[in-house]
Amino acid sequence: MKQLFCLLLAVCMMASLCACGKGREKDAGNDTLSSDEESSASAEIIPTPNEQETPEGSEPSQPSAGKVDVDLTVLSSTMVYSEVYNMLYNDPAHYLGKTVKARGEFSIYQLVTDGVLQPDPVSYACIISDAAACCAEGMEFVLEGDYTYPDDYPELGTEITVIGEFQSYEENGMTWYHLVNARLA
Repeated sequence: MKQLFCLLLAVCMMASLCACGKGREKDAGNDTLSSDEESSASAEIIPTPNEQETPEGSEPSQPSAGKVDVDLTVLSSTMVYSEVYNMLYNDPAHYLGKTVKARGEFSIYQLVTDGVLQPDPVSYACIISDAAACCAEGMEFVLEGDYTYPDDYPELGTEITVIGEFQSYEENGMTWYHLVNARLA
């Protein structure tokens, strides 16, 4: 009885492996077609992070010059969240001085002192969510020019596109990152 059970189990495993192989051959043909279609239709090439690097000795580009080094608006929601997380936590030094373009929801940060919300916003941010909208990162920005809140800013929750230079700053012994000389597009 044990031998019959082992033989039956071996046959089932082989059948399941063969079934997976047939589907793969069929899909492989479809992948080749879609790859050919994509390569003939690709008009836009997204540079890798190494290609986005600014050569040493050159000055960082200004947002007003129109050149964007890191365009987060062309990435999928999963990739944009991952890239922003990488910018803020994993490898921020790689992005310093680069012009970044991001799209997200407009938000403000306000201080709470002794349990009381302070009336003046401390900073402004573009909130970027992941694909499931369960996680979000705020890309803080400082607009170029003399603006006052709320007159010169969009309504809270409005979708915005912001372009600015990625820089660091120190506050209360902590290093933070934001987009400076920013503009809303």
